[in-house]
Amino acid sequence: MKLTTTIKHSVRGKTFTALIFLAVGLLAISGLFSASVVEAVAGNLATTPESFSYLAEMASPSVVNIRTVKTVQGGGRVFRHFQGPSGKDKDDPMQDFFKKFFGENHPRDFKQRSLGSGFIIGKDGYIVTNNHVVENADKIEVILKNEKEYEAEIIGRDPNTDLALIKIKSGHNLPELKFGDSDALKVGQWVMAIGNPFGLDHTVTAGIVSAKGRVIGSGPYDDFIQTDASINPGNSGGPLLNMQGQVIGINTAIIASGQGIGFAIPVNLAKGVIDQLLQSGEVTRGWLGVGIQELSPEVAEYYGIEAKKGVLVTEVFPGDPADLAGVEPRDIIIAINGKQVESTRDLTRTVATIGVGETAKIKVLRGGKTKTLNAKIAKREDTKILAQQSPKEHQDKLGIRVAELTPEMARRYNAKEGEGVIVAGVDSGSQAEAKGLRVGDLIKEVNHQPIKSVADFNKTIDAVKEGEIVNIFARRPNRGFLVIKITK
Repeated sequence: MKLTTTIKHSVRGKTFTALIFLAVGLLAISGLFSASVVEAVAGNLATTPESFSYLAEMASPSVVNIRTVKTVQGGGRVFRHFQGPSGKDKDDPMQDFFKKFFGENHPRDFKQRSLGSGFIIGKDGYIVTNNHVVENADKIEVILKNEKEYEAEIIGRDPNTDLALIKIKSGHNLPELKFGDSDALKVGQWVMAIGNPFGLDHTVTAGIVSAKGRVIGSGPYDDFIQTDASINPGNSGGPLLNMQGQVIGINTAIIASGQGIGFAIPVNLAKGVIDQLLQSGEVTRGWLGVGIQELSPEVAEYYGIEAKKGVLVTEVFPGDPADLAGVEPRDIIIAINGKQVESTRDLTRTVATIGVGETAKIKVLRGGKTKTLNAKIAKREDTKILAQQSPKEHQDKLGIRVAELTPEMARRYNAKEGEGVIVAGVDSGSQAEAKGLRVGDLIKEVNHQPIKSVADFNKTIDAVKEGEIVNIFARRPNRGFLVIKITK
């Protein structure tokens, strides 16, 4: 009777929840559900939001509308009143008019306006947004929830993570949002986005976390939260909130042709960037000086690694921290400062967060044994892409033409003379072609035997009997190490 009375007096959408509790409880009594299942259901129901109204009211005053004006250099067409169904200018009835009076191109500069979002993180006017929202802006205007407008200045930008910090002078204590913990976020949890899609001020959308750790090819530090909360043009820079009203992501990217797919920068990645922008206006990242690749199953098998975790070093740049610490090509980095490394993204992100000048303990697997090396981290700089050159050819018995590693080629491959032979050609229709061997690959070993010359290569191949496997361990520029198996 008391339970029935409680259900009747439930408010704010709790009736449905209570009925579910009652149903699950009765099933538990009948023995169909265990007590642990009932407890799990109860816990999940407790986290299901009944309304987003309170959260929206609390967080909205801290979300801002950002309007920018950029000067676009002349040379492009300024007037774009109409575009035909084919998407081409030849369908445009106005283009003939403008071509007649202004010519094919319009040399005059023009102003481009764009919209975005941001959120306040400091009572004194500090605002986080996306770099692409404010990059190259001549003027930045910030409009608060109360419709007051302020001009903003850029404190710092970081194109690599698409984050920016700007500031306004309001003369008032502004409402700020607090950061949450994006690492604690779980797939399936509710989230809410606030922003200005298509210039529609303070639009609230809700959804769940669809996935974590998404890599979408936008930069070296891709680690996005994917959500089905509606994110559209103009949402960029706005917050993605958990149910406690904490920022757990910064809305950044959408897929133009997709629906229910949006991406946000995890706040745990953003915190360090924002702190550096606040302190110095720029972001400095650590640099180890190695070329790396994922540890493929074939390479893991070749090295006899069962865990298949770690990152394979494909090259070590001379004079850089890894080189000075004693890291060698074909080392497998398994941990940095005690933190396990499971992917190239892990390694890149971990090293980037280490301060310049700090010493990092690098745990590597070499020849089946672990070693710990100390590397003094340097400042990250842009690296050069290796080129390749076709060398003099030599025919071998597998349909592979190889050549000696010349001094010039050795420099290009960041190798030493006598450390392999170059694949100069692969016969059409051969096993080598079918297995993926390419011209320009540097063959380092055959069946675990180091190859120092064409003579070494031929001698090693000759020692393999008909029908046996030839394991070719090679390095490919801009790709890394690979293992190719060919039956002789």
